[in-house]
Amino acid sequence: MRIKNWTLLLLLSVVTGNANAQKKKQTETATPGQQWSVEKANQWYSEHPWITGANYIPANAINQLEMWQAATFDPATIDKELGWAENIGFNTMRVFLHSVAWQQDPEGFKKRVGEFLAIAEKHHIQPLLVFFDDCWNKEPKAGKQPDVKPGIHNSGWMQDPGQPASSDPANFPPLEKYVKDVLTHFAHDKRILLWDLYNEPGNNKKGDSSMALLTSVFKWAREVNPDQPISAGLWSWGLENLNTFQLTHSDIVTYHDYEEPQWHQRVIELLKANGRPLICTEYMARTRNSRFSNTLPLLKKEKVGAINWGFVNGKTNTIYAWDTPLPDGSQPIEWFHDIFDKDGTPYRQDEVNLIKKLNGK
Repeated sequence: MRIKNWTLLLLLSVVTGNANAQKKKQTETATPGQQWSVEKANQWYSEHPWITGANYIPANAINQLEMWQAATFDPATIDKELGWAENIGFNTMRVFLHSVAWQQDPEGFKKRVGEFLAIAEKHHIQPLLVFFDDCWNKEPKAGKQPDVKPGIHNSGWMQDPGQPASSDPANFPPLEKYVKDVLTHFAHDKRILLWDLYNEPGNNKKGDSSMALLTSVFKWAREVNPDQPISAGLWSWGLENLNTFQLTHSDIVTYHDYEEPQWHQRVIELLKANGRPLICTEYMARTRNSRFSNTLPLLKKEKVGAINWGFVNGKTNTIYAWDTPLPDGSQPIEWFHDIFDKDGTPYRQDEVNLIKKLNGK
C-alpha cells in the first residue's frame, strides 16, 4: 500500500534506530541463536548472484496442501515448470509449506520437500521456503481440497495454521514441533536460500493478535540455528508492533510492495538505512502499475532481490485481481499476476525478453 506521511516517519524511525544500533556491530560475527550481524548478512548476500524469481505453486494445485499432500504431489509438473523458470534465468522460487501436510505424515512430507529441492537444484534454483501464513481462507483441512471458484483470486488458498489456531498459544506446541523438525532436517541444506518464517502476519484483520506466533516462530528458529538466514517480510506499514519486531529480528530484510515505482523506490531508500540486504519477496500487479517493465529494472539497479507474485496461470486464479472477481471465469482485460500460461506460453513475450535480459540470458 502507499506509505502515508505518518507511517513513513514511523518506518524511518524504526529503520534508522535499528541501523544506529547495528553500526556498533559491523565487525562482529553473529552469536548462535541471535540475529545475524549486519556484516554477516551482507557477506551472505555478496556470495549470491542477484536474486530473481517468483512465488511458485504448480498450475494444478489450488493451495499449499494440494501441492504437498502425498496424493497430489506432482514432481513431473514441478520439473516441467521449473524448467521454464530456469530458461528465463530465475535462480530462486518462493514456496509455501503447510503444517497440516506435515501433521499427516512428517517423514513423507520431508521426503517430498527433499524431492522438490532436488528438482529445483537440477534447474539451478535455490528456493526460499515459507512456514506460516495469515492470508486467505481460515480453516485448512487435510484431504481433498476445494474446487476452484471461477474468476476468484486465490479462492482455495489456506492460512497456516489458520484461525483461530494462530492466535491461541495453546495450539503452539505441535506447531513448534513442526517448525523445529523441518528446520533441523534441512538446517545445513545448501539447496535452500532462506527461511521465510511467516507470510504477512496480521493480515485478515488479525493485527497484533499474530504477534505471539510471530515471536514464537523466530524463537524456535533461533533455537535450531540453521545455516540459512531467517526473515519475515514487512507488508503493511500501519502494523507498527509487528513491523518493528520483523525488522529487528530478521537476518535479511524482506518486504512486499505492489506500488508504482516512485513509491517502491521510497521504500527501498528507507529500508536501506537498516544496513541489511533487501529482498522484495512480492511485487508485480499489472493493473496497479507494478510491472516487470518498470519495477524489475529498479530492483536490479538498487541490488534488491526480486521475487514477483505468480508464475503459472493455474488453479490459484491469480491472473484475476484481489478485488476484481469475474465469477463467470472470463479472461480479465489484463492479467493481474503470472508469467506463463499452463502450456508454457508467455503471457507477454516482451516481459519474458526483459526478464531474460536482466538475468543475463
